[in-house]
Amino acid sequence: MVGGYEHPALSLAKRLVNPLVIFISLIIAVEIASPPFNGMHLLLGVLAFLIGSQVFDGFDFFEIRDANQAGVSKHGINLLIAWFVVIAILALLDMATGLRGAYDQHVLEIWTFLTPVLLYISQSAVRAYLESLRRHGQIRRAVIVGANELGCKLGDRIHRQRSMMVRVDAFFDDRLDDRCDPKLLPIVAGGLQDVADYVTKFDIDLVYISLPILDQPRVINLVNSLRDTTASIYFVPDVFIFDLVQARLDSINGIPVIAVFESPLVGINAVHKRAFDVVVSGIVLLMISPIMLVIAALVKLTSKGPVFFKQRRYGMDGDEIWVYKFRSMTVCEDGASIAQATKNDARVTRLGAFLRKSSLDELPQLINVLQGSMSIVGPRPHAVAHNEHYRKLIRGYMWRHKVKPGITGWAQVNGYRGETDTIDKMEGRVLHDITYLKHWSIWLDITIMLKTVKLVFKDSQAY
Repeated sequence: MVGGYEHPALSLAKRLVNPLVIFISLIIAVEIASPPFNGMHLLLGVLAFLIGSQVFDGFDFFEIRDANQAGVSKHGINLLIAWFVVIAILALLDMATGLRGAYDQHVLEIWTFLTPVLLYISQSAVRAYLESLRRHGQIRRAVIVGANELGCKLGDRIHRQRSMMVRVDAFFDDRLDDRCDPKLLPIVAGGLQDVADYVTKFDIDLVYISLPILDQPRVINLVNSLRDTTASIYFVPDVFIFDLVQARLDSINGIPVIAVFESPLVGINAVHKRAFDVVVSGIVLLMISPIMLVIAALVKLTSKGPVFFKQRRYGMDGDEIWVYKFRSMTVCEDGASIAQATKNDARVTRLGAFLRKSSLDELPQLINVLQGSMSIVGPRPHAVAHNEHYRKLIRGYMWRHKVKPGITGWAQVNGYRGETDTIDKMEGRVLHDITYLKHWSIWLDITIMLKTVKLVFKDSQAY
């Protein structure tokens, strides 16, 4: 939230609406199914409230957006994903504690289907209420000091994030020549010496200073001139000069710090990702275990060597891990120099060619996922020898290791699957991996999984 400000209604809604609706929905489900609401239902409701407050906090359900079909559909899908995660975590807890039989199945079924409906209605009501407040002028007024690229970006973000309930009235800048952003010239209300008078005259609530940090004397004079007003003042550092990955503001015992490059899987996001991996990999392993047994037998019968091929790879934060695959070659290389598989590679067995083409050789990596060394979705792990080679050639190559490696990834569903026999191909793969870090979400993981299934049936790049 820019400026650290949320409207009280939005702040309250983010923290209470979703978990409270989940709890109330359980009460309604019990009443519909007729059994009396007892202590076990209360325990389930409290657990769902606590889990739901964490899971739903990772989604932006109360942002006011233009009414369009795509936005409505994405909102509904995200809601179902969040509710599925809550249900999955509760199911795992029930299995671990043996409490599944303590609840009426009819109650649980009603609760499961009723909750998303009530959540959608309540979230829509909150957004409608916030929009009503905007229409009636209950918003905060702001000015931006610095008619530059950063100020322009900030103004655009404030304009698009309607739930902030903030409106930018004017820009100020001493540079009214070609150094000023021409798009902002019509709304530049004056120079820095005019800011304080304007703020006082028009009851401005917020002042954002987007001047370069080198302009320290001007910034100090400006802040001193605003001491006689009641406006809140914020300095906006120009961190866009860096290639930002999951940038955020934090503090260390009261000292502000800015994360320029960070893993997206910190805090509750790490919990969401791990829960997703455990549930998906566990279900898939149970479903395909007969297929894996057949493949293991065929590998053993058709060529000499072990069933599984394991190789050292770099995992999260560059830590070495062992990655498992069904053996598809006559060799099991893991040294300082490893040749990537190529088309018509003589080392690939006849069965191995089929396994690689269909990606069935990757199935044992589901075990890596359950162990916690890999994820369902993430940058594909490279052999240690390849990592050491490319980290010297490609800028930012090691950034891809800020998350666990995955069985499939954003690069693989965008044409970078199979051999990377040129530096351009590897650069393209790394670029897509970093894009994944910047935009990670559970919904993106699900999208990549669906694209992977489609790709396996028609892709020709695996060999």
